[in-house]
Amino acid sequence: MKFDITSIDGSAAGSLELSDAMFGLEPRADLIARMVRWQLAKRQRGTHQTLGRADIHRTGKKMYKQKGTGGARHGSARVPQFRGGGRAMGPVARSHAHDLPKKVRALALKHALSAKVRAGGLVIWESADVENAKTKTLRATFEKAALKNALIIDGAAPHAKFAVAARNLPEIDVLPVQGVNVYDIMRREKLVLTKAAVEALEARFK
Repeated sequence: MKFDITSIDGSAAGSLELSDAMFGLEPRADLIARMVRWQLAKRQRGTHQTLGRADIHRTGKKMYKQKGTGGARHGSARVPQFRGGGRAMGPVARSHAHDLPKKVRALALKHALSAKVRAGGLVIWESADVENAKTKTLRATFEKAALKNALIIDGAAPHAKFAVAARNLPEIDVLPVQGVNVYDIMRREKLVLTKAAVEALEARFK
């Protein structure tokens, strides 16, 4: 598939042939949803935990005698029935991560890229480089190109000046091509790939 290349300010800069195996698929929402769920589950810290009866520091002495009180039989003040006792079946620290095959993850990324093409949300730049590393200048450039909410993927390392200028823009994310992921692609309105990023992605899935 042939795709137009633009410069940062939105002016035409040629065209590029994109791989149909990566950008021309019929998007599958189920694959994309599985991948997003896997990413979000993996990054959960899972540090929430409550005190069980074994974690409560109280005497182990029997509270009162077994018989003759007219009340229920109790042997410990640490149990959940009493104020200050441990919590029954409370949350414990654990990992929320689950398995997802590597091939499914790779396929989900291809479908996310294809979904952006289908939705008209893909933009390809010749390069992401600026001479003036000023956020105000870059914001004006993006406004001219109608780019407000976007994920920008550059080559192995984004240009330092461009990354510095873009880091204070609240709805603009800049990542190297190694950091491309389904969640960030889908959460932004536009996906901007540089020519170097496209070449690196096609080489990765070749």
